[in-house]
Amino acid sequence: MNPSIAAAVEILHNSALVACLTGAGVSAESGVPTFRDAQTGLWARYDPQRLASPQGFADDPGLVWRWYMARLAGVERAMPNAGHRALAEMERRWPGFALITQNVDDLHERAGSTNVIHLHGNIARFHCHDCGSSHNVQIEERTFPQPPRCALCGGNIRPSVVWFGETLPHSSLAAAVAAVSACDALLVIGTSGLVYPAAELPLIAKRAGSRVIEINPEPGPLSVLTDVALRGPSGELLPQLLGIGE
Repeated sequence: MNPSIAAAVEILHNSALVACLTGAGVSAESGVPTFRDAQTGLWARYDPQRLASPQGFADDPGLVWRWYMARLAGVERAMPNAGHRALAEMERRWPGFALITQNVDDLHERAGSTNVIHLHGNIARFHCHDCGSSHNVQIEERTFPQPPRCALCGGNIRPSVVWFGETLPHSSLAAAVAAVSACDALLVIGTSGLVYPAAELPLIAKRAGSRVIEINPEPGPLSVLTDVALRGPSGELLPQLLGIGE
């Protein structure tokens, strides 16, 4: 067995509470483009601030709506990969396992994970931008050039994701901080470590005495905190940690 794999397995074996933070790299292995990578073709000419900010939505709600419905269609075509399935298996093996994700898709849930904390929201859920009430978007409404209107106040419906300039849901962030503060081992997978406050979670875990295992093809800002760094795709490495043949 690879020495780094063996070291990570030992950490997990000696941990009663395990948590995990996932980023865009995990979903990218299923073919879901990262936010930047999704800006191809028609969308390449738009500033990200126009596509994912309250101001951009106020200026051109139709543009933002069409961008997110295109992304949602891509998410729904994607399938969970071996890394997603391995994390669902970890939840079964470690009682209290907490899965914290920066991703706005539901691939973790479709793979079988149930205790998922979405820091940046969920692209398949919707609410009114004005009054905040939740809204069920019909399939045909997704093809509209403009967002649907709220039945309560008439405001524009938007995807329930966190945009530039918005704060993370308090309950999700609090749950994430509690999970990393209590865990014995934290897996950090497929995240650039550049987006705060999510990037601060490994530091919180480390300060609380947790061992940190990083799985990423390339090192990043969080690598200095890790006890074990595994370089490669999570869909290949996570099954190895659990002894699952793929």
